[in-house]
Amino acid sequence: MKGNYLLHDRLPASRVLAERFGVARNTLRDALQQLEGEGLLQTRPGSGTYVTYQREDVGADVVAHAGPLELVDARFALEPHICRLCVLQGRREDFDELEKLCDKMEENPEDPSAFAELDTEFHTGLAMATRNNLLIWMIRHISAVRTREEWTRMTRMTLDREIITTYNRQHRQILDAIRARAAEEAANHMKEHLGTARLSLTRAADT
Repeated sequence: MKGNYLLHDRLPASRVLAERFGVARNTLRDALQQLEGEGLLQTRPGSGTYVTYQREDVGADVVAHAGPLELVDARFALEPHICRLCVLQGRREDFDELEKLCDKMEENPEDPSAFAELDTEFHTGLAMATRNNLLIWMIRHISAVRTREEWTRMTRMTLDREIITTYNRQHRQILDAIRARAAEEAANHMKEHLGTARLSLTRAADT
């Protein structure tokens, strides 16, 4: 595959492909069957043949070009519902680990670097508590944006004692609602938390 066709693209009809590549229809059919056997194509009866190949580095490319605001917006789409699933699937030991992370974040509000690492662990821990492997994978990839230099720079600009104290209070509200099995309350607290983060990043970007 040279990249002429992307994931989920439908290939032209076999007659068109045979003419384009100057091969017999039987030769083309054998080639397509081989590609399908290797997981690069999928034939859907009555619909056509589609590309199923995806470059392994696509996720890395997305992370490399994602900005801090994209990170927060992606989290808006996922994390309120993650809170709801925590209520349904989370266990006491999950909540106890999240409690420990809250304690650690509150110990030293003057250390933004330490807070940022623990904050990532807290939000990843929420995803882990859902026991939904796809959501866990998505949150881990989204969180990888935090390793980029742009995110580090924005962290230095936004994480002062006041905002860290606000985030710590919001983390507690989220966790307390989850422990109380109040799904919508937890989701709303998460929305408030992410809204605060987005506003903080927006103001920093404008300076």
